[in-house]
Amino acid sequence: MNEKLLNYRAAGMPVSARIRTRLMNDGARFHANDNIAGYIMDGEMDELLDEVSQRMQGVLESLVIDTAGDHNSRDTARRVAKMYLREVFGGRYVPAPPVTEFPNAAQLNEMMIIGPITVRSACSHHLCPVMGRVWIGVMPNRHSNLIGLSKYARLAGWIMSRPQIQEEAVVQLAELLQEKVQPDGLAVLMEADHFCMQWRGVKDNDARMINSVMRGSFHDDAALRREFFALIKR
Repeated sequence: MNEKLLNYRAAGMPVSARIRTRLMNDGARFHANDNIAGYIMDGEMDELLDEVSQRMQGVLESLVIDTAGDHNSRDTARRVAKMYLREVFGGRYVPAPPVTEFPNAAQLNEMMIIGPITVRSACSHHLCPVMGRVWIGVMPNRHSNLIGLSKYARLAGWIMSRPQIQEEAVVQLAELLQEKVQPDGLAVLMEADHFCMQWRGVKDNDARMINSVMRGSFHDDAALRREFFALIKR
């Protein structure tokens, strides 16, 4: 354990404050949908779990829930903290999954479509679930990197498992795939149910959101775009 971390702990600084200080000192953004794994030191995720559990306990108490007498709620604060940090918001706190890239030895230059990939996220406005599907279209060239099919799903899951709005999530995923694959064209389409519309507010169970990002040849070539949409409809 390094000396600076020991000094922070000796000073009684909460782990969230330590991480935030590093981010601010570096001028790094830490919005709800940003990944901050590079600013978390070894052992601090366990500390963060303890801190979030304590604060969640305070939320339950402010909601006037008897967590001592109600056996169903007794360990809820810890369970919710683990769910947020390790599952539904896990994409904020862990590095990107490893992706093995292969050269395009066969010089593939025809469109590939991957999907539908099931994705789960949470609306950053209300922290309500967002459940949907993603389709990815790739137009490789002889210089493109090829990645395994499962890696598309892993990268999509890593991006989506953060508090998100769908419009930004699709852009983030497109930018990540463009960097990894470097294709001539890239298309990302997402269709999702938003529980902030179904569970609260207007309570419309049938409303969905569909949006897309087109890069390179998918943006420039209307015929290629039509082919992509026609194939995913099948």
